[in-house]
Amino acid sequence: MDFLFFLLLSCLVLTLTFLRLLTRNTPAAKLPPCPARLPIIGNLHMLGDKPHQSLAQLAKIHGPLMSLQLGRVTTIVASSPDTAREILQKHDKVLSDRHVPAAAQVLDIHKFTIPALPVGSRWRNLRKVCNSYIFTTQRLDMNQDLRRVKVLGLLEGVRRHAAERPGEALDVGKAVFKASLNALSSTILSMDLADEEEEEKSSGTAREFKELVRELLGEIGKPNLGDYFPVVARLDLQGIQRRSEGHLRKILNWFGWVIDQRRRDLKSESYVSTNDMLDTLLAMGDTDHDSKHEEAAATMDPLCIKYLFLGTDTTTSTLEWAMTELLRNSNTLAKAKKELDQIIGKDNHLKESDVPRLPYLTAIVKETLRLHPPTPLLLPRKATTDVEIHGFTIPKGARILVNVWAIGRDSTTWDDPNSFMPERFLGSKVDVKGNSFELLPFGAGRRICPGQSLALRMLHMMLGSLVHGFDWELPDGLKPEMLDMEEKFGLTLQRAKPLFAVPTVK
Repeated sequence: MDFLFFLLLSCLVLTLTFLRLLTRNTPAAKLPPCPARLPIIGNLHMLGDKPHQSLAQLAKIHGPLMSLQLGRVTTIVASSPDTAREILQKHDKVLSDRHVPAAAQVLDIHKFTIPALPVGSRWRNLRKVCNSYIFTTQRLDMNQDLRRVKVLGLLEGVRRHAAERPGEALDVGKAVFKASLNALSSTILSMDLADEEEEEKSSGTAREFKELVRELLGEIGKPNLGDYFPVVARLDLQGIQRRSEGHLRKILNWFGWVIDQRRRDLKSESYVSTNDMLDTLLAMGDTDHDSKHEEAAATMDPLCIKYLFLGTDTTTSTLEWAMTELLRNSNTLAKAKKELDQIIGKDNHLKESDVPRLPYLTAIVKETLRLHPPTPLLLPRKATTDVEIHGFTIPKGARILVNVWAIGRDSTTWDDPNSFMPERFLGSKVDVKGNSFELLPFGAGRRICPGQSLALRMLHMMLGSLVHGFDWELPDGLKPEMLDMEEKFGLTLQRAKPLFAVPTVK
């Protein structure tokens, strides 16, 4: 929280004091334990610029289920596997609505995305489209050769960098984002959003798109006065909504052009369908609302298609964290190389079908997601009715956060929780698919991330291929223990500084 934030808060004191006086005699529910609060702002000053870490420290004092008063908003924070299970499984039905930040409501983004929509017919229809048409095992299997081509393109780019610029560090996140973006855009649009010529330009598509997405997610994740004091939300005192709208408009305008062009192509008699996802989704959206297609057709507004791309950055950030941890732990990196050489062969390329035979690679991905979950507080939920958990009341309308970052570092659940030790998952039945509440990088219950299957396929393929294809070292004689591990909090958890590493062809 900076000086401007507190200055703006102080300007609200008189108005909010009046509101407080109106409600101070209202009987309070038996809320979970809460830290001492300040007048008006409550516990807002305790969040800091890394709320996931601040809340984890508070949970050690006040317990795994605690309440905070953040401005006018009652917030419940779960920080243990047991409390997460209560919220995400046992009481999932009444705790599944969304508390949508003001920045995520610009251009009506919250009306067209699965993560933001309230539980209802539109949300169920969109979910059904994803589960039946986009992220099915059959569809993902059909497209695995396409993703493999993009991963090979990533390897070729790294190989060219190593040959043309020997000893020079590579921006790992930038290279991975390009491959991820092309894999997704090729699957959905039958085109690469990032080509080699554009990438060399300062305004290249992949570079610009990556920055737009990161800036948008960063703005949505920022503490916003309008979220804590709804009476001033429309004033946008910090400019967060304005900046978010600018970033989002640029993203949507570009995809609008692509979709409009495809619509024109579909009307042409000479058009040969690629049978990609865009053709399928547009065909569904243009279908008359008969009994067979009514639900899907009613859902497939072009905006829905555009928003599918906003998740690209989470895969990139996770892989960047994985490479960071491997460079800090040379023994782990050596074990991963050995497994890949033995199972895949030194001169062969990794395929998605190989991953089940690579338990150590799988363990590395799990361990990365434990320490560096893409969304450290998951996305905020909202109670639709009063709920009792462990003798405490979660009041209707309360915002609910599940601190999966804290759960992943809980010493009562994990041995040596702050150390990177993939071995802990060898022979373990703990998974990342919402069945194990001590490891919830994608959430659980009806609100689990629908794209998790694609994300996991991409993570294993890209990470395994980069480890298998090259030797890696830190630049400028930097020692592993000196590697910057600072986090940048937003809607997704990023490295504060990009990871640069020197690749050498094996």
